[in-house]
Amino acid sequence: METKKQKESGKKPKQSINDMTESLQRLQADFENYKKWVDSKKANDLVKGKIELIGKMLPLLDQIELAIQNKESENFVKGVELIFSEFKTILEKEGLEHIECVGEKLDPYFHEVMLKEKSDKEDDIVLDELQKGYKIGDVVIRHSKVKVSKK
Repeated sequence: METKKQKESGKKPKQSINDMTESLQRLQADFENYKKWVDSKKANDLVKGKIELIGKMLPLLDQIELAIQNKESENFVKGVELIFSEFKTILEKEGLEHIECVGEKLDPYFHEVMLKEKSDKEDDIVLDELQKGYKIGDVVIRHSKVKVSKK
């Protein structure tokens, strides 16, 4: 039994089902190709990001090599300080921020308590930073390892 629409188009039900099946198969193939393209684009973007970051770090590699070659020189310490400064600048340009903590109230989101020390300050005030913590935006890359006060 044919529907009115099928009579008007002159197609039989089996032919209509075959057409829909073919359309569905083409749509599925297109979607699979799209997924492959997205995966490929992600991989390419990751490689591009690595290349860009490594490109920014190559001058540091050159400076470290030069500093090592001149380790007997009085300029060795100055060279290492220059390398540190340039490396820090590269990371800051990428969005890295130091988590300020000394004198602040303990915040477990940013700080990891390593030591507690008796103090005349109120409880849980950061007295010392044992290892620097860093974040990019609101994402903590590494928590500050701290010493806090206790009464």
